[in-house]
Amino acid sequence: MTPFYAQDHDLSAYNVLAVDDIPLNLLLVQKMLSRLNLRLRTAGGGQQALDMVAEEKPNLILLDLMMPGIDGFEVIRRLREDPATADIRIVILSALNSQEDVVKGFNAGANDFIMKPIIMEKLIACVLTQLQVSGK
Repeated sequence: MTPFYAQDHDLSAYNVLAVDDIPLNLLLVQKMLSRLNLRLRTAGGGQQALDMVAEEKPNLILLDLMMPGIDGFEVIRRLREDPATADIRIVILSALNSQEDVVKGFNAGANDFIMKPIIMEKLIACVLTQLQVSGK
């Protein structure tokens, strides 16, 4: 079977939103995913992410959990409650790494969980898998 990214897909058609309150983390994710030629937007916090989702629904959200104001768990809860956004694929990217945090993330509605520090190959594989599942 041909890998998803090697198939005849225009990955620039996919809209991915990365959310983190630390600009350096957003830059790192941008660098790691730059070779995929995705439409990657960034948000510096939970409220900004919710506002951006309302403007343009992404195929995938890469979401930090620990943010001031609206944290990642609350972002997931709000997105899952709204029928217009309930089907967005969400991958948590977090330094929280206890089993309780991972389970809490999945119970909140996350589709996957990647612990920081982020390994580029794992992030790319996860993003490609989630985009394949999302279809568009």
